[in-house]
Amino acid sequence: MYFDSRDERCKRPYGAVPYGTEVSLSLFADANEEVARVALVAHGEFADTWDEQELTATPLAGGRTAFRGVYIAPDAGELVWYHFRVIWKDGHEAHFGKNGFKPWEELATWQLTVYDGESKTPDWFGGGVSYQIFPDRFRRGEKRDVAGMVGGRTLHEDWDEMIDYLPDARGEITCSDFFGGDLDGIAEKLPYLRSLGVTTLYLNPIFEAASNHRYDTADYRHIDPLLGTEEDFRALCEKAKALGIRVILDGVFNHTGSNSVYFNAAGFYPDVGAAQSETSPYSSWYHFSHFPDEYDAWWGFKTLPAIEESDPDYINFIIEGEDSVVRHWLRAGASGWRLDVADELPGAFIERIRRVMEEEDPDAYLIGEVWEDGSNKIAYSTRRKYLLGAQTHALMNYPFRNALLDYLMNENAEGFREAMETIRENYPPAAFYGAMNFLGTHDTPRILTVLGYCGEWPHSREERARIALNRGERYRGVRRLKLAALVMFSFPGSPTVYYGDEAGMQGFEDPFNRETYPWDREDTALIAYFARLGKLRNGRASLRRGGIEYLLSDGALLAFRRTLDGEESLTVCNAGDAPAAAKLPWRGETALDALTGERFGAQDGYLNLTLKPLQGMLLIEDDAV
Repeated sequence: MYFDSRDERCKRPYGAVPYGTEVSLSLFADANEEVARVALVAHGEFADTWDEQELTATPLAGGRTAFRGVYIAPDAGELVWYHFRVIWKDGHEAHFGKNGFKPWEELATWQLTVYDGESKTPDWFGGGVSYQIFPDRFRRGEKRDVAGMVGGRTLHEDWDEMIDYLPDARGEITCSDFFGGDLDGIAEKLPYLRSLGVTTLYLNPIFEAASNHRYDTADYRHIDPLLGTEEDFRALCEKAKALGIRVILDGVFNHTGSNSVYFNAAGFYPDVGAAQSETSPYSSWYHFSHFPDEYDAWWGFKTLPAIEESDPDYINFIIEGEDSVVRHWLRAGASGWRLDVADELPGAFIERIRRVMEEEDPDAYLIGEVWEDGSNKIAYSTRRKYLLGAQTHALMNYPFRNALLDYLMNENAEGFREAMETIRENYPPAAFYGAMNFLGTHDTPRILTVLGYCGEWPHSREERARIALNRGERYRGVRRLKLAALVMFSFPGSPTVYYGDEAGMQGFEDPFNRETYPWDREDTALIAYFARLGKLRNGRASLRRGGIEYLLSDGALLAFRRTLDGEESLTVCNAGDAPAAAKLPWRGETALDALTGERFGAQDGYLNLTLKPLQGMLLIEDDAV
């Protein structure tokens, strides 16, 4: 038996389909298989429907038989799990799935994602280049005093000082040391960001909060005073838009800070918070099992009391009110939201956000933080519907990062191809081409450290704070980082650079991945490389929106082609420690490596390349530049 859901002889159209699509399916049986009948068995998970339809037998040359049929996709968002029931001429039958013939309880079925084809996704994000900024650590434009601000803040005088990473006298990590990076500093460096090809800024939380990461929101209505004011934010957005750059904000709506206007456990704010009185106007936002000291908190962290997202007052405040948080900051200049811990937000809550965003600005973009394949994610025993048309436009692409690291570290090109083809098959096209692709974030170790450090990672915080890559490790790490960036900038989805990765920043996990940007100490050669990739990305339609075809995925060698309207871009990488030969199809007489300017001649429609260890090329038409 043969069926491959990615083979157009077996299934058309490819991948996810809009509501009501006619899906052609063909299962092929060898001549020696005396099959009498084949039935398609399809289960719609959300509607809990079962459909079984017999396929039509069509004789083929060589005695083979094709069993064909047309399945009509549901007229609502759905995950359809399908397989085939095969009945032989002698009367016995079996179920055939992705893992072959297996008992029902062991069968792996194929997935068909059915989405709302009328739902529109703005195209500006996925085609562009994104840059993530941890605001306190990027650039200090104006020196401010932390006196009178929420939390027991300390302010580093020297921008290049070591971050506070040890527990305090009570054994707590408070994240209360600040460096004073602000919105003015970001605005000052907009020309630098534009030189990298950046078209979208994703800012970690900027609202008033007690900690330097600001995921413990204290006041959604106000910019943290150490960052500036709402006027500064509006000015940043205006200056950014003048350079062709949009701003996306971090929406932290699953929890607030315990030291906030709404909870007010420390009594810092004059308003009566939920932790102070059960008659507080914010009491219904939280769930207390014992007032006031026992309450639901994000992953048990008492400084992050969890929100009851179904509370009507909270929904009105964050989403639906005339001057709700979502509406207000879009009107102030933001172009979208990234939803923190989207897995912990109810689907209906996300749908409300999407609907209100479209009311305010149909061009606004909504991204969800999801760490796995978001098309079939189960969170808290519930299958999620992020990508079916009513919730997020796209997701953070952690599967991309994981597969790319596996390729670079373990020479597993086929693993990268398989992981990414699974995502391409499962995601609606707009979500695949609009994904946020990245090498690192504020939640992962610095990519240069990951790719360069040898041996077992140090155990203690003290060790991790003072260890840096040696000369050999850094050389290897930079070579690998260049390969990683090449793949990311030439792959479908928005390449997203975590601040300072382009400058060669190092560091293990939080907080060491959140040090200050090394102004005047950057790796200028690495920055130039990232800028070249950004220019190519913005200048070549095939890299922004072209289809993708894998030409080679074998061990250390990876090659894929992007094409659109006659334009072709071919990425080829050798992640190994030895030279490697690659024979790749090319329609022109010569090809130009857009990264080095080197030219290669084609023979009989093929390029015969020899790649050095840890070398990558981006091949384009010789007359393209």
